[in-house]
Amino acid sequence: MAKGYLVLEDGTVFEGELFGAECETSGEVVFTTGMCGYQESLTDPSFKGQILVMTYPLIGNYGVADEYYQSRSIHVRGLVVREYCREPSPMYGGRTIDDFLKTFGIPGISGIDTRDLVIKIRTGGTVKGAITSDAEGIEDLVKRLRDMPAPSESNLVGEVSCKEISSTDNGKELTVGLIDCGTKSGILRDLNARFNVVTFPYDTPSDVIVDSGVKGVLISNGPGDPAHPEIAKTTVRTVSDLSTQLPMFGICFGSQLIGIAMGGSTYKLKFGHRGCNQPVKNGNRVYITSQNHGFAVDEHSLDGTGLIVNQVNVNDGSVEGVVHRDLPIFTSQYHPEASPGPCDTSYLFDWFGRMIKEGKL
Repeated sequence: MAKGYLVLEDGTVFEGELFGAECETSGEVVFTTGMCGYQESLTDPSFKGQILVMTYPLIGNYGVADEYYQSRSIHVRGLVVREYCREPSPMYGGRTIDDFLKTFGIPGISGIDTRDLVIKIRTGGTVKGAITSDAEGIEDLVKRLRDMPAPSESNLVGEVSCKEISSTDNGKELTVGLIDCGTKSGILRDLNARFNVVTFPYDTPSDVIVDSGVKGVLISNGPGDPAHPEIAKTTVRTVSDLSTQLPMFGICFGSQLIGIAMGGSTYKLKFGHRGCNQPVKNGNRVYITSQNHGFAVDEHSLDGTGLIVNQVNVNDGSVEGVVHRDLPIFTSQYHPEASPGPCDTSYLFDWFGRMIKEGKL
C-alpha cells in the first residue's frame, strides 16, 4: 500500500496508507459515530463536500450491497478509517470498500489514529483537510487549505437535487410532494410505501407545487448551509409561501428550512451530529436516532414564529424537532427513515399522512 497523508488546515498531519482511487482530495473533515452503515453514509447526498472519518475502527466487514445505496453515487470527497476490511463477508458478493471507492473515483486513507483525530475535531470543531500522497507538497497544501472556502459556502443542494419534476403512482389514497434537497432513497422508500409521490427540484416555485394537486409537502435532507443565499431566494421562499397552503413535514435540512422560512435562524454546530446512535428526547421518551447535519435551528430565534420546540438532543440540548402552534407543520432534525440506524421513529411518516387528512397534528 502506498503511503499517504491526511493534512489539516492547522498544519496537523496524520500518516497512513492510501486505498480507493489514486488522487488528491480536499473538503471539510467530519466524523460519524455509527458502528455500521458506512455504505449509506458514503452515498448520502448530505455528505457532499466532506471528508468522512469513521470512528468505528474496522470498516467494510460486510462489503457493499445494492440495497444499501442512498443515491446513485458516493458523495463524500474522501474516507478516513483506522482499518478497512480486505476480505469482507461473501453475503453480498464480497465486494470490498476499496473497490467501491475506486469505482467512483474517491480516495481513502487507513492506519489513521481516528480516536486522536476525532478528539481534535470534537475539541476544536470541524476543519478543512486533504488526503494526499505528496509529502513534499504538504506545506503548500496547508496554505491552500487555509485559503480554500468551506464547502458549505457553495450551493451544494443545487448539485444534488433532481433537475426535473417526476411522479410515482403507488396506488395510494394520498399524493404528496417531495422537495428534493438531496433526498436519501430511504425517505423515498418510506414515502412510496404510504403515498403517491411527486418529486420537485429544490428551486421549484410554490405555485407549481400547489397546481400539481399534492395534498402535503415533505422537505428533504440535504447538504450545506440552509441560510445560503441561493437557498434563501428559492427553497426558503417556496416553503414560506406553502406554509399557509399545504401541510408540511421537514426532515433534517428540511427542518432547518422550515425554521428559517417561518422567521427563525440557524447556526453551525461545532462538530455536528453524525451517526446512527444519537439520543433525542421527545416528551418523556428518549429515542435513538440516525442523524447527519452540521447546522441546527436556533431555539432562541423562534419567538413569535409560531414554532414550538418539541424535541431536543440529549447530548447538547439542541433543537431536534418543532411543531407549529396553529398550522399543520412539524419537523424532525433526525432521520425517521434511518438508513442506517434504528427505525423507531418511522411513525412520523404515518403522522404526516394523518396530519394531511385531519388538517392538524
